[in-house]
Amino acid sequence: MEYTDSLSSHYSELLEGSYDCIDRLVLNGYCPMLHNPGGFRVWYRNYTGNDRGLNEAKLLRLSGRFKRRLEAFCKSEKIPFVYCDVGERKHELAEGLIPSDGDFEGLFAVFCSRATARLWSVLPLPNDKYILKWKSKASYVNHFYFHIMDKEWGHMMIRICSYPPFFAQIVLNGHEWVERREEFQKLDVVKVGNCFTAYSDGEALSKVAWTIKSKGQLEEVCNRWIYKCLWFALDEEERKRSGFRYQYSTYQVEYSRNLLFQRGTELDQMYQGMIDLTRWHTDLPKLKTLMGIHQRRHKPGSVSSGLEVRIDRPDYNLTIFKFHFDRLTLKLYDKGERTLRAEVVVHNAEVLKCRRSLCYFEEIVNKLEEVMQHFMNSLKFAHVSLMGAGKLEELTSPTQRGQRRLAGINLADKRMLALFETVLALSIKPGGYTLKEVAEKMSLKLGLEYSTRNASYDLKKLRGKNVVEKIPKSRRYQTTANGAEKIIAILALLQKQLPMTLSGLDSNHNINLREPQQEINHLYGKVIESIKDLNHYYGIHKLAS
Repeated sequence: MEYTDSLSSHYSELLEGSYDCIDRLVLNGYCPMLHNPGGFRVWYRNYTGNDRGLNEAKLLRLSGRFKRRLEAFCKSEKIPFVYCDVGERKHELAEGLIPSDGDFEGLFAVFCSRATARLWSVLPLPNDKYILKWKSKASYVNHFYFHIMDKEWGHMMIRICSYPPFFAQIVLNGHEWVERREEFQKLDVVKVGNCFTAYSDGEALSKVAWTIKSKGQLEEVCNRWIYKCLWFALDEEERKRSGFRYQYSTYQVEYSRNLLFQRGTELDQMYQGMIDLTRWHTDLPKLKTLMGIHQRRHKPGSVSSGLEVRIDRPDYNLTIFKFHFDRLTLKLYDKGERTLRAEVVVHNAEVLKCRRSLCYFEEIVNKLEEVMQHFMNSLKFAHVSLMGAGKLEELTSPTQRGQRRLAGINLADKRMLALFETVLALSIKPGGYTLKEVAEKMSLKLGLEYSTRNASYDLKKLRGKNVVEKIPKSRRYQTTANGAEKIIAILALLQKQLPMTLSGLDSNHNINLREPQQEINHLYGKVIESIKDLNHYYGIHKLAS
């Protein structure tokens, strides 16, 4: 694999393999010519011979013809044509209609539903003239959902708006594409749902999945089917005469990293322990757990055969660890018996701030790899930390930044502990965080007014200790790996271990300090052993000197 994250490396002894893959992929299809008034006029003039008398009624008739042609075709070919309510899960309905013939290729279901779309408004003027402009609000119009079985991509869906400019979306699945590769057939792989839950060579599986980035193949599958679906609105001769041609861009992507554990019980113990130790560090508001019907196995093995009734329940307990950052979602959850899956879900590729045309798809995948790497590293730092000798003294000593001398960090100060919690919670955010975000979180934690100026001053202290660094050519900050480890260890010590240890000592009222030194050393040794056990539980390890 191109990247080896800290979390996978830390638990490598428990893993049997791992692989990365693109999951759900949504592409936008659009005709640039129809997205500006002049281009729309040219298209309509080529389509009809002239653009005089253009009005919204003529555009409405185009939509009506699209629907009538499609309904007649589905009726003649005995293809299900289903009307759906707004918000209905059409993909789940389509899964029940997939042909049982494994060699089937082509259209097998069409759904019609109303959804929002931007439409052209035609404002008439004297002398048979008009003005074209986008409507100020999106309109609810018919959209058609074509469910297709493709020889290379399996189940795919094309959604087309019934009104010009015939905006389209193409939904593909990377796991189904990998499953149909010739190289995949040589690997011993078991697939359950949308995940490979057992395989002999994760490295080879990742290499097969990585070929999805090859240029041209995404555009090829889109062109193979989208013009056949558009035929019901514009047949081949009308499309070529009018100059209508789709271009494609990336809209949504799901990227996953799947870790296969040797034993299901080891996965369960590791994952639940990580949740307990990470949740209070990352300000996660809640976890969603769905109870399953099986216990995880001590040894790998197939699920026993037999008949049973399943009512919308997973096979094993499913705990979803989820973070939302604007149009980006990070998820971690256990899938199946032995698989831990991490997902980066981009709801709008615009948030990646890179080119989105299909010819730059590899650049988008590389961005997602970086986000995944940061996510997995942050999870590791959030529950496994290192504390070296003299580190506390380094934090409390003054810092010199240029001509300015900054005070050290007072670990007994409530404000500094709140700042540690804040930068740790924000460390998992891809792309870093701003002073405003720090100020907002600090105000909530302290219950007092905390300005961006206060945040700037406090972050300078942390930058002097290499806990936080400023991202080059940006106004954003990020928590360093070394800084995250220090913060976890300090918070575990000051907020968890030390209060618990002192409370235990304070409750033992029978200790007599006048007894011989040997008894005091014995009691002190017990305290040391207890602290070691707590360090082991919280994942804090002493660095070798």
